[in-house]
Amino acid sequence: MNILRKITMIAGLLAVAPMAWADVYKCLDDEGHVTYTNAKPSPKAKCTALSRDQRVSTVPGRSAPATPSPAGFPRVDGDTQKVRDNDRRRILEQELATEQRNLDQARKELSEQEAVRTGDERNYERVIARLQPYKDRVALHERNIEALKREIGNLK
Repeated sequence: MNILRKITMIAGLLAVAPMAWADVYKCLDDEGHVTYTNAKPSPKAKCTALSRDQRVSTVPGRSAPATPSPAGFPRVDGDTQKVRDNDRRRILEQELATEQRNLDQARKELSEQEAVRTGDERNYERVIARLQPYKDRVALHERNIEALKREIGNLK
């Protein structure tokens, strides 16, 4: 009897539960931008129904085309820009070389400190606390090197 009551209750809940169906439309504006929406489109919009069984939120179309630069806006010729790009690459490579030297120095200092054992560090937690600034310095230089490599990789 208990099972019959549960089955009846589940069937009643399923009958009362609202079905969530939404039309999905593909709309095309005057500029040719496509927008997908489940909102009811206006009658003047150029929309076609795609699906009745998916829930889709409105996705805005692409933004308007970029406005051209004003006439008085300063421009740089191609040769000047190439010189600037080459200077930037040279500076980044110098920074990378400097960071690499700093990383090597930090690793050397860390290894020297790992070799040192003082008498008051019987607890290993004290050793870890003493070495942590050296490990942090190594990690900082490694992150800087990765960032510089990414930046150099992004150059044209």
